[in-house]
Amino acid sequence: MNGQSDRPEDDAEESENPETVEDQQEDVEQAQESEVTLDELQARADENWDRYLRAAAETENVRKRAARDVEHARKYALEAFAKEMLTVCDSFEMGIDAAETADAASLLEGSAATLKLLNATLERFGVSEVDPLGEPFDPELHEAISMQPSADAEPGSVLVVAQKGYALNGRLLRPAMVIVAAEMPDEQESA
Repeated sequence: MNGQSDRPEDDAEESENPETVEDQQEDVEQAQESEVTLDELQARADENWDRYLRAAAETENVRKRAARDVEHARKYALEAFAKEMLTVCDSFEMGIDAAETADAASLLEGSAATLKLLNATLERFGVSEVDPLGEPFDPELHEAISMQPSADAEPGSVLVVAQKGYALNGRLLRPAMVIVAAEMPDEQESA
């Protein structure tokens, strides 16, 4: 043997050793990069999870606050209206107190003033009267309680308003109870 190895494995080992060291170094570097990348990814994931938890908590707080606001709005929606109605109540009480010593004319005058105050308060809050006397019957706004023949009124028009109706900002609260004019029966038919 000439001093050279006849075994091909020995040659392979010698030629692979430098590559193996380099490969190992690359593997170590990749592993370190992977660890850095993995650490970075974990940090991002933790940060996103924290953001999610904060956003979920804020959403829940907004939902609770909105529910509380809706409850307060329902509970106190009529507060301003009720305060205004107290003035009307005071006027009624003064009228009742004055009834013992007042005459009929002053009681009537006081009642009319109280009614005027009540109507003004209702108007301030968007409540309007539906008083259709003489107008054509409208089933959307009026409720006919009967029909009555009339020579003076046009058939199908409101002859008598038994009870006024009311609307709140254009939306019907209560229809007006009315008697509707009907055509006069022919005298020949009744004979």
